Amino acid sequence: MKIEFSSLEDNSTSFVLSESHIAFANALRRAMQSEVMTFAVEDLKIYDNTSALFDEMLAHRIGLIPLTTDLKSYVPRNQCTCEGKGCSKCTVTLTMSVEGPRMVLSEDLISQDPAVHPAAGNIPIVKLEKNQKVVIEAYAILDRGFEHSKWQPVTVCGYKNYPIISPEKTCDGCGLCVEVCPKNILEVKGGKVTVKEGGDIQCSLCRLCEQACLNSGIGDEPAIHIIMDDKRFIFSMEGDGSLPAREVLIQGLLFLKNQSDGLLEALSEIRG
Repeated sequence: MKIEFSSLEDNSTSFVLSESHIAFANALRRAMQSEVMTFAVEDLKIYDNTSALFDEMLAHRIGLIPLTTDLKSYVPRNQCTCEGKGCSKCTVTLTMSVEGPRMVLSEDLISQDPAVHPAAGNIPIVKLEKNQKVVIEAYAILDRGFEHSKWQPVTVCGYKNYPIISPEKTCDGCGLCVEVCPKNILEVKGGKVTVKEGGDIQCSLCRLCEQACLNSGIGDEPAIHIIMDDKRFIFSMEGDGSLPAREVLIQGLLFLKNQSDGLLEALSEIRG
């Protein structure tokens, strides 16, 4: 297995997974979405809420706010020595006390730990009119997107087979396929259609070029073919800010490794 990054930013990445199989590619996608631990508010104490929102709606909105995550300093509550009661090793407390008139934003959530705070400060929660007030105490814990989407570290995570674009020798350079390509990755050079540098990775596999070539009536078969490489996959992943994109990928791979190690250990015990 080999991973090559085409882009790597704090909250997004694109990479090519090669020398692999579609089953592993899909397992990696699911692991990044559902098996990576992040912080999210699970419990809430509402001391005062005279806003237009019911307590349940207010709690729901606060629970969906992405929180930056420190995986080294905390453990999941179900693995903590406090046995699920909530302590400083598994729980982060955030407080909010806001009075209107104003818009309550995610930045109004004040965390006891600077390492765990709202990933974006401008997320609107509720608009307060004059004399309206919200006072709450929230408790954030680590968990997985498998349990609830509020713990999902990604907003977009998908892959596609690596496209292989093959202009044939029968191409006469008419340029019809170049005109219909929505990604603008084809060009005519030396009387033949060629793929621009880096264009193959941008191909959306729509095959409009094949159809245009076939409709030209020059032959019974198109002079350009698009096929999929079943050993290479193009991944696109966008995070919600709770973890850096690189860390999401690393944690997803570690989960698959641990699962594989566990399976091998179980098989060895069965075999005796």
